[in-house]
Amino acid sequence: TTCVYQETADLVCDLMVNHYGNPSAMHQKGVEAEQYIRTAQETLAKILKVKEKEIFFTSGGTESDNWALVGTAMANKRTGNHIITSAIEHPAVSAPLAFLEEQGFRITRLPVNKEGLVDVNELEEAITPETILVSIMYVNNEIGAVEPIGEIGRRIKAKNPKTYFHVDAIQAFGKYRIYPKKLGIDLLSVSGHKIHAPKGTGFLYIRDKVKIKPIIYGGGQQKGMRSGTENVPGVAALGEAATEIYENFDEKIERMYALKEHFVEEVTKMEGVTVNGCTGRDSAPQIVSVSVDGVRSEVMLHTLEEKQIYVSAGSACSSNKPSVSSTLKSIGLPKELLDSTIRFSFCVNTTMEEIDYAIAAMREAVPRLRRYRRKG
Repeated sequence: TTCVYQETADLVCDLMVNHYGNPSAMHQKGVEAEQYIRTAQETLAKILKVKEKEIFFTSGGTESDNWALVGTAMANKRTGNHIITSAIEHPAVSAPLAFLEEQGFRITRLPVNKEGLVDVNELEEAITPETILVSIMYVNNEIGAVEPIGEIGRRIKAKNPKTYFHVDAIQAFGKYRIYPKKLGIDLLSVSGHKIHAPKGTGFLYIRDKVKIKPIIYGGGQQKGMRSGTENVPGVAALGEAATEIYENFDEKIERMYALKEHFVEEVTKMEGVTVNGCTGRDSAPQIVSVSVDGVRSEVMLHTLEEKQIYVSAGSACSSNKPSVSSTLKSIGLPKELLDSTIRFSFCVNTTMEEIDYAIAAMREAVPRLRRYRRKG
């Protein structure tokens, strides 16, 4: 997650206190509120090079994913009942697909290689006339694998032009320039709290003409597609944060890669410490998955926490549950490392001093924790 930009937080406060109108109301306060939503819509549409009417605001990535999958499946079930996904999707994708499986849809879960990448040829072979949807994440949230989205989009449309392509871009938006039309993407999920916007904000891009049903019914807001009074402060903040994250974009990403490369180089010098998946420019700039042989991930997490270094064990959304990461199992991580892996995450505000501080903390903690475990 990320802290909210100060300017964005100030905007949220101002909207909550001074421009609090309901955007559906016809009076001046309502019109003012609606304009903030339109501005955010324009901003995001411009970043993605899509139409404003194709942007729908949600409560975050989980809702966007659920709507893309359940809404599309229900709207197209007369066309077919087959959906393709990968074995390493976030629970926001894998859980609604499990629900759809219970409803009678057939789900193909593609394996990945040790770097977390799907085989594009295998994906193409899995597409049939019954395939209504393919859902593949852009960036894996645990190991930073970057899927070949453009090639997947091309293969899908060549094999079955009627098959929709959904991309969970929650870890990719703000880290990559994403143009859905160019990549063959029909539905794209984005979450605000990964790009310095407030938690509980996000949007779903739905290409014009995609057949999809709402999953939230009510007053018919957002053209009847997503009912409920819009979160005006959150929506405005999301647009503001997106503008900020894409300013001087290349410099920001280059700097993040420099931080990651330095971190990976130093941390892998430690005995029994390995990094999972790709680690170069072919991986995401903000995620590093580190396995520490002989030290349980929970122990390492709390040891670093004492030094105000906050990492996660697997996906932060499920790190409070006693379950083994499906991503780590899918890439063939040795059994003894499944419970010895932590994830470091960076953002545009991360400094080299912070990276060096984390490395020093690891150097001190790893041998000490290993000795403690052996004695136990």
